[in-house]
Amino acid sequence: MKPRDGSSGGYTFVQDVRTPTPDVPPDSILSRTVYADDQIKVTAFTFASGQELSEHTASRPAILHFLAGEALLTLAGDERRATAGSWVYMPANLVHGIRAETPVSMLLLLLKGSESD
Repeated sequence: MKPRDGSSGGYTFVQDVRTPTPDVPPDSILSRTVYADDQIKVTAFTFASGQELSEHTASRPAILHFLAGEALLTLAGDERRATAGSWVYMPANLVHGIRAETPVSMLLLLLKGSESD
């Protein structure tokens, strides 16, 4: 999956941002930057079943878009079940965590330029 820049339109096209979930090693979380510029950073994550990111915060607003699998999210103390197609907007400094209940493929869009800028 290599981003392709538009030769005349200035766009970036990625055919498939997913990492096949069978490719993630057991007890692992894989991440790779799909795209980054001065406004946004897009990272593809793949979690093996049972893997988690413990509760933390980000200094910038972010979007989570789940592409495959099932996960339990903690968002500001609330628990939510995320499945393929789930989408979350998180303001800067929101406490959140993710636990993969099955192999999970997810995009993280980190918005540059925080709400306090």
